[in-house]
Amino acid sequence: MDAAVLAWLLAQLGPSTDQTDLQARYARLGTARSVALEVLYERRAKLLAEPLQLTVNGVATLDQSANLSGLERQIASVEDATAPDEPNGGGDTLIVAPLESAHRRRRHYPYGRR
Repeated sequence: MDAAVLAWLLAQLGPSTDQTDLQARYARLGTARSVALEVLYERRAKLLAEPLQLTVNGVATLDQSANLSGLERQIASVEDATAPDEPNGGGDTLIVAPLESAHRRRRHYPYGRR
């Protein structure tokens, strides 16, 4: 795993993510997107294993449903993103197209219209 892939993974998963774990997963899975999705799926499963809401009457309420929604959005974002180790990933794509004038050109016929 090169520095660009590691930087992308840390940007997707947070800077406190264990880099040794990421490298081991990358060696096993082979792509940055797979690594990011596996970590995010594990985080989602951990949230779903516990109750999303806990209320102690008159004392406190703990609601994890917003965190679950955020993880779902993050998973969708990673699924749509292009990782630096994929084709055309990490670099700009050069698109070449002919330029045409926005105005029509008038043809000039010196002896009248043809």
